[in-house]
Amino acid sequence: MDTAEPVNPAPSTGEPDPFELRQLYRYLRVVDVCDAMDGIGYFDIGLMSPEVRPLWSGMKFWGVALTIRCVPTNRPMWPLSSTEEIVGAHGIWFREVGHISTEGLVRPGHVIVTDTGGAREVGFWGSANSLAVVADGAVGIVTDGYCRDTAELGLQQTPICARSRGRTIIPGRIQVAEVQGTIACGGVQVRPGDIVGCDDDGVVVMPVEVAREVAIHARAVLIADMRARRQLYERLGKPADETVDYETVEAYYQTLG
Repeated sequence: MDTAEPVNPAPSTGEPDPFELRQLYRYLRVVDVCDAMDGIGYFDIGLMSPEVRPLWSGMKFWGVALTIRCVPTNRPMWPLSSTEEIVGAHGIWFREVGHISTEGLVRPGHVIVTDTGGAREVGFWGSANSLAVVADGAVGIVTDGYCRDTAELGLQQTPICARSRGRTIIPGRIQVAEVQGTIACGGVQVRPGDIVGCDDDGVVVMPVEVAREVAIHARAVLIADMRARRQLYERLGKPADETVDYETVEAYYQTLG
């Protein structure tokens, strides 16, 4: 695992590198984390709107937030004069209007969290640019707006959570205003360095200051649930699966100390 210092982490709190903290979340479910957050008095903090959901079933990731804040554009895209220009519309738009990129910022373990600023239907994330950040090491993408090319995203198993499926492209609709600042996404605050996770139940954001404490409690919640469900599996004669394999989970966390 890459242990270099993260780019623009959340403000120093005496906590270790958030990229190390994410190891504590490997087996945890979103519901375990929510239970732990409730237990320490963080009721509903970090719990994104249920409308922001995984695009495909079975998706799960935990990672460190890299944030993008977008705003709607205040000018339309101008008519293009050829097929070549239409194909290259994004490059033309970015050259004219400007673009703040995440190039060089994404590292293994990042989750790209995007605040779309209430922009109308626009596929800020699609099958190509999402795959590019995954190739750079991102373990997930979260947006409170739209994603497009959704058949390819599902086929690729690109880990993306979005509010809705869209059809249109960026030029004339949305611009990046800031990268690696504090944003709002799905009704919650997200800072660079916070821990972000998703599974079939939705998305949750962990303030880095409480990430270690929450992970310890959530681990206990998960293992207790796995043990109880194992007993029910045995009573029902149901073959065991990974969701009741508490021995593997306990062994993993023992290695972390």
